[in-house]
Order: sequence, then C-alpha cells, then structure tokens
Amino acid sequence: MMDKSSVIFGNEMDAKTIAAAEKSKKKYIKKYGDDSQADYKLGFKAIDTLDFIDGSNIVFADKQETFDPKGLIVGNIRMGFGHYRISIAMASCAKALGYKPYWLDLASFDATGSKMIREQNDMYSLASRISQKSKLFNKLVWEPLNCEGFKKITYNAKDQKNSELLVPIFKNIPKDMPYIATHVWPSQAAIHAGMTNVVNAIPDNWPMGLHLSEGAMHTVQTPFAYFGYKTLNGFAKTPLKGIPEDQLKMVGCFIDHELLVNLEEDNKLRKERAQKDKPMRILMTVGGAGAGYDMYLAMIKHLIPYVNSGKVALIINFGDHKTVYEKLQKDIGDMKTTNFFNEYAKLKDFAKEIRKKDVNGIYAIYNENLFEAVYSTNLLMPVSDMLVTKPSELAYYPIPKVFMRHIGGHEVYGAINGREIGDSTPECPTEETINAMFDKLLEDKELFCHLCDRIDELKKQGHYDGAYECVKLATKKK
Repeated sequence: MMDKSSVIFGNEMDAKTIAAAEKSKKKYIKKYGDDSQADYKLGFKAIDTLDFIDGSNIVFADKQETFDPKGLIVGNIRMGFGHYRISIAMASCAKALGYKPYWLDLASFDATGSKMIREQNDMYSLASRISQKSKLFNKLVWEPLNCEGFKKITYNAKDQKNSELLVPIFKNIPKDMPYIATHVWPSQAAIHAGMTNVVNAIPDNWPMGLHLSEGAMHTVQTPFAYFGYKTLNGFAKTPLKGIPEDQLKMVGCFIDHELLVNLEEDNKLRKERAQKDKPMRILMTVGGAGAGYDMYLAMIKHLIPYVNSGKVALIINFGDHKTVYEKLQKDIGDMKTTNFFNEYAKLKDFAKEIRKKDVNGIYAIYNENLFEAVYSTNLLMPVSDMLVTKPSELAYYPIPKVFMRHIGGHEVYGAINGREIGDSTPECPTEETINAMFDKLLEDKELFCHLCDRIDELKKQGHYDGAYECVKLATKKK
C-alpha cells in the first residue's frame, strides 16, 4: 500500500501533519481492532427499490460471488442523503449505458474502517445539529470548519491515512473493475487497494482538500470547482502544485438518466400549469438532522393560505425521519389535513397519476427504507414545479429551485452557482426572504417560466450530463 499522506500531488506535508495522520489511524485500530489480514468474502443482494436499474448491494458473504463482466461499482457512504442521491444518479447512468451497477456502502459493514466512518459521521451530524441551535458555535466553529478547515491540504493527509483502514473490504474486488466514488473516502480506499479505474465524483462547488484522492480521476460539476482543483489555490498559505490534467475533468452535473429523458416535457407541463393558474406544486425535502427546522416551519405556515386557496399543492418528503413529521404536525395545526404516504408503491402510483392532472392539498412522504426515502424525491421532481432545498447536492438538479439557508459554509457556493447559471433563486437566508421569494414566483409567472426555459437551454449544452461522463471515464469509453 503506497503512502499518500506524506506527499499530496507533489506537495510535501510537514512532520506534524504526518504524525497526526499516523496517530489518527492507530487510534481507530486500538478502538475497533486490526482487520488488515481479514479475507472478507463478498456477495450481492438486489436493491428492490432501484429495480429499474438492476442494482445490487455488495454485502459480506460466506463465500465469494462473481462480479458481472459488465459491472461498475458505485462506492459511497451515507452522510445525510446527499452522497446516496449522487450514487443513485451514477448507477442510473451506468445502467443506461449498458453496465451492471453494484452498490458499495463502506459504512455498512462490520469492519474496522466501516466503524471509523460511522463514528466520524455521527460526530459530523451532531455538530450540524448544534450549529443550527447555537449561533455562536456556528459562527466560530462550524462555518469556518466547513469552509476553510476542510479546504486545507493538510486535512487530506489524515483522511488518506484513515482510509487505509478500508482496504480489507476491497480484497476480493477485481482491481480493474470500473469504480465511481461519490465521497472521497471510498475513492481513497479504492486507490489504496490498488484499483486502477477509479473516478472521484466531487459533490460540492467549493474546492476543498477534503475531496482530494490522488490516483483517481477527479470529476467536478462546475468551472469554479475545476479552477480551484487545477490550482489548489487557497489550500495552503503558500502556492501549491495543482491536480494534473490527467486526474481532473469538468463533466457537468451528476443527474439521473430518468430525470433527463423527459425533461423538456416536464418543463412544458410546468409552464402550462403556471400559465393556466393551476395549483403550483412545491416540493420540500426536510431530512432529519434538525437543520433549518424553524425555517421549514415558517415556510409551511406561509404557504398554507396558498394551499387553502388552491394556488399551491405542497409536497414534503421527510425521508426516513418520522419524528420531524410528527413535530411539524404538532407545531402546525393546519397540517391535520395532510395526505400521508408511507407506502412506496402508492407513492409511485401517485407520481404517475398527477403528471397530467391537478393536485391539491398538502402531502407528507415518509419511508423507513433508506433507498425509498431518498428516491421519493426523485420520483416527485419530474411532476413538481419548484424544489425547496438547502444548496447542497440538490443544488445541481434540473428543476426550478428555491434555495433556503445553507448548512455549512461550503454550501454557499452551490447557491452561487445555481444563481449564476440561472436555474435557481439566490440563497434566501431568512424566513422573511424565502417567503417573499415564494410570493414573487407565485405571482410572476414569467419569472417562473424563465427558470424552466433556462433548464432546457442548459440541458442542450450538456450541463446535466456529468453522471454519464463519469461512467464513460470509469469504463474508458469515449
């Protein structure tokens, strides 16, 4: 296993950084055990929710099963829904291009490296929740860490060393198998394991040392991100050598095949609903970290009169977080009339039924199954008119977007990108500004139709083809 903590893209790390990286890895070995000599056999389980892409989940098994010769692995972790959502896009486009997608969630195994990921993810989630409750913590700790702390190239050294703990999981994966990682740890782990066709799909617009995985093809969605990684500008106090061209490509946004094939028709129907004063479908994705709860509460209260007057249909995906739904039910008495979906099959039927007919009221979506919880938003995007989201992974999806307040400084640049290319509103940082934005979009139909037209223009330019391009890079297909 080649050390990648001491020198990163030709930039030497200082002794203190290297020692801290070694110490971090040893800490996890002491806590969770050394499984470096383990021989983990791998098997496959069908992902029923994603049956349309014939995806298989990689799991530990009693004996080693054989990978499909046309297989492509999507390496990921669950950190919120974001990295899972991007992974589904990669699997979708792999299937569309003739490959068999395999799903490798490195946080899901009973292995040392997986336990390391789960611990770090728990810490990240806790800090995110605290940041929403404490303005002081957010200002002094969370915002600087997400924007500047993770940007430092020295941060990459510790991650590179920790990701060595994931190598045993890869022992029985063919080294030349096409592989796309939607988080940097699965990318680093694959490179440490000797895999040769690794794509590191970078999810954010703000360049950070956190996302570096030397040896992989780094794919970015925007020109701003490309420039940042090409130069590594601001990653250290002194100028650095950047990522060479053979390890960096700007490919466009990471979007599912299913969301692109009928996009022009989706936008046509959106504009027709607006022009004919039909109820406008507003889709919200709430999640469960508690991030932005007060803003969701204020938005829903503001939109209820629009719902009651037949101008808006409100669709809220709570993911797998029923407690958030129950809390909103308690805090908003008017939500007693909510139509509640907790059966995925019925939700799929609902999404088909409302494609060309009116929909009224408030709809709450909840699924215990993680894949169902994530993909419910995908099912609803084509038949919704606006998506309300923080400017994270959904900032790049082809639907008119209303950006609420960011969580973590790196998300600011997702909102800036959406605003500049013209398929989104600017970030609305307060309850007052986002509710005023709703009023404007619901009143000014020309403005809403402009967003739809801009999405059509961007599609023609290949702006949303990033997932297809990642598949082509991983499989060496031009």
